[in-house]
Amino acid sequence: MSRIGKKPVPVPAGVTASIADGQLSMKGPKGTLAIDLVSEVKYAIEDGNVAITPANDTKRARSFWGMQRTMVQNLVTGVTDGFTKTLNITGVGYRAAVQGKNLKLQLGYSHDVDFTIPEGITIVTPDPTTVNISGIDKQKVGQVAAEIRRWRKPEPYKGKGIKYAGEYIFRKEGKKK
Repeated sequence: MSRIGKKPVPVPAGVTASIADGQLSMKGPKGTLAIDLVSEVKYAIEDGNVAITPANDTKRARSFWGMQRTMVQNLVTGVTDGFTKTLNITGVGYRAAVQGKNLKLQLGYSHDVDFTIPEGITIVTPDPTTVNISGIDKQKVGQVAAEIRRWRKPEPYKGKGIKYAGEYIFRKEGKKK
């Protein structure tokens, strides 16, 4: 029995939920999001909540139950508050700046890295070593953060590179003399 799946997802005021054409869509102050409905799970919109229940007692239906409830919760959070990821850049001469629809990264390569900002994502650089990525789609925000981080992953000796805010980098001791 899924402990997460049993709880209905509350739909706050100002957000409308609807099921049509095999999709559950949420419309709120920040925009509109939708997910495809899975046949193993039943969805019901009743008195300000979205209830998710398994369609049958198979292992596949039970495994989809909690995940689909979390995805519906992410829709509600996305259209009301949005999602944000913060990246920190560490290293001498490493910096980032937003120029129009591009994020310009200087990461110690012989060239600057130009990252095109996708539609629906907002990138802000409050200072040259911090990058804030925000949007309403949790998956898209995480994917963009991972693609930016991939350009220079943090290394264990000096800790140089791009890391998530709050991420712990396991440090190694250097060569002994």
